[in-house]
Amino acid sequence: MLEIKNLNVNYGAIHALHGISMQAQAGGIVTLIGSNGAGKTTTLKTISGLLKPRSGEIIYDGQNITGLPPHEIVKRGLSHVPEGRMVFANLTVLENLRMGAYLQRDQGVVRRELDFVFATFPRLKERAAQIAGTLSGGEQQMLAIGRALMSQPKFLVLDEPSLGLAPLLVKTIFEKIVEINRERGLTILLVEQNANRALEISSYGYVLETGKITLAGTSASLRQNPQVKSAYLGGT
Repeated sequence: MLEIKNLNVNYGAIHALHGISMQAQAGGIVTLIGSNGAGKTTTLKTISGLLKPRSGEIIYDGQNITGLPPHEIVKRGLSHVPEGRMVFANLTVLENLRMGAYLQRDQGVVRRELDFVFATFPRLKERAAQIAGTLSGGEQQMLAIGRALMSQPKFLVLDEPSLGLAPLLVKTIFEKIVEINRERGLTILLVEQNANRALEISSYGYVLETGKITLAGTSASLRQNPQVKSAYLGGT
């Protein structure tokens, strides 16, 4: 579903990504782990068109989307849930969700997607008329994921969905990610500081260090890798 080939990205004079290559198989969950500043968010922003690469290719669903503007990439079925949620704070929950469907002209489809989001996140239905900026962090994360789902994506990019959430809400968010993957057959690329959780729910993983892929393998094998255990899983 996604193939990144030799991707190089600069932030001004800083060489942020050094020729990274990775893949995501259709219908799977792939995780990208690494410390702060490793280039994880840069990778996701480049995939979704928010950053332009210096060189390399991004092949999504058989098409070269390298350098396309973000709205064109969304139109092709790839949605990005950004780090920090980025909900429209002054709009209601329902208005935020409808913003996610701005490319969809068929109101029947919009209603169906809305029903799916409310079934997945019942708390959003309860708070449909509430101003998004007054929601808790966990509710805003649910809203950010729900808003992305409104565009009927085939591929979902999630940047730090558990960041700043209480442990119980972290558990809920990860359960919902698995549920969405199974029910919709969505391919998911997950960037997550909670490496243990991320490797539990994914089938394949990559380790990014200072802009380079240093390890790749099945999630089970990465969880057993001494380097990964020591650096990211709090063990030896």
